[in-house]
Amino acid sequence: MSKILIRGAKVLGGEAQDVLIDGETIAEVGTGLSAEGATVIEAEGQVLLPGLVDLHTHLREPGREDSETVLTGTRAAASGGYTAVFAMANTFPVADTAGVVEQVWRLGKESGYCDVQPIGAVTVGLEGKQLSELGAMHDSAARVTVFSDDGKCVDDAVIMRRALEYVKAFGGVVAQHAQEPRLTEGAQMNEGVVSAELGLGGWPAVAEESIIARDVLLAEHVGSRVHICHLSTAGSVEIVRWAKSRGIDVTAEVTPHHLLLTDELVRSYNAVYKVNPPLRTERDVTALREALADGTIDIVATDHAPHPHEDKDCEWAAAAMGMVGLETALSVVQQTMVETGLLDWAGVAERMSFAPARIGGLDHHGRPVSAGEPANLTLVDTSYRGVVDPAHFASRSRNTPYEGRELPGRVTHTFLRGRATVVDGILA
Repeated sequence: MSKILIRGAKVLGGEAQDVLIDGETIAEVGTGLSAEGATVIEAEGQVLLPGLVDLHTHLREPGREDSETVLTGTRAAASGGYTAVFAMANTFPVADTAGVVEQVWRLGKESGYCDVQPIGAVTVGLEGKQLSELGAMHDSAARVTVFSDDGKCVDDAVIMRRALEYVKAFGGVVAQHAQEPRLTEGAQMNEGVVSAELGLGGWPAVAEESIIARDVLLAEHVGSRVHICHLSTAGSVEIVRWAKSRGIDVTAEVTPHHLLLTDELVRSYNAVYKVNPPLRTERDVTALREALADGTIDIVATDHAPHPHEDKDCEWAAAAMGMVGLETALSVVQQTMVETGLLDWAGVAERMSFAPARIGGLDHHGRPVSAGEPANLTLVDTSYRGVVDPAHFASRSRNTPYEGRELPGRVTHTFLRGRATVVDGILA
């Protein structure tokens, strides 16, 4: 690989510096660095971040390649500034064995656009009845450390306890989709004023909060780690805050769409706004932003959930739940957290790179932008503003809630171990 000199970028939003990449590694960081023998990228005014890490991505392969593949999903990830993603287990077949997680891991190796770390299912077939081969998946070439039945809740307390006990032996973590199924039967959207007016089945906040409360207590009892997926309510924030104050080993994530969108959008009956957990109220959005800012919520995770056109372009009740998010996540965080003064760019780096890599156990991602570190980097033009056009997405699916909306920021370059996967905003 040739040398690359990124000149004049604001590292983590700080003072302008030069960053010299030599091969797969950051060779030097400073000012006035020599450009001899290097390709120069003029980055004055742009922000340089460590490559983003997404702890919650649905790549759909194997089994639903009509929605996404590992190749198209990682291309979308690179376009959004990501150098590593964790692939959820709800594929067909389910990633509940060493063989399936290794298949996903190898597909990630072949794609070349970002690293793919498989997440293993907690239970066989996501059925919530029998623990999967947790140890075998961890011992496989994929070295799985995060386990989740995301899309479904591990609602059996005994099964959840056993999973927490099992993964403790090798430092793993169970990532819970907090949804009490009996409380959400027939639910179509957030339970509240809007659902009552529209006559749609309500999804109460307590369905999420009750599972979180149970699981943090189980984690405390077992002495294990639990991670809460896509936290969405003000009440959930308070439970996690309480648990952390007790020293319970809990982490939590919020999605970009839960930081920006509310259930008022459902009045359009546009199924692009149908998601699990549902869009909540303005009060919840405010609480989530404040919790992300103060560290109660540890990370931003996309819950990138691609669906083909026919699964979303239909009546509300029949539509699939989920939104794509890899290519717009950083822009939404810039709008909701940076431009509101709740976070600086160093805080964004913590919540979208350092912390997710730490939670997921990725040693070579979420590293400081300093000499000797892997050259996994993202360069962002934060002054850019543009209208979202899903026709330009790298993802195979187009189910974005931001079509036609103006968002700030644009990833101009992404580097995976020193190799540019995005150059001037275009996939390499």
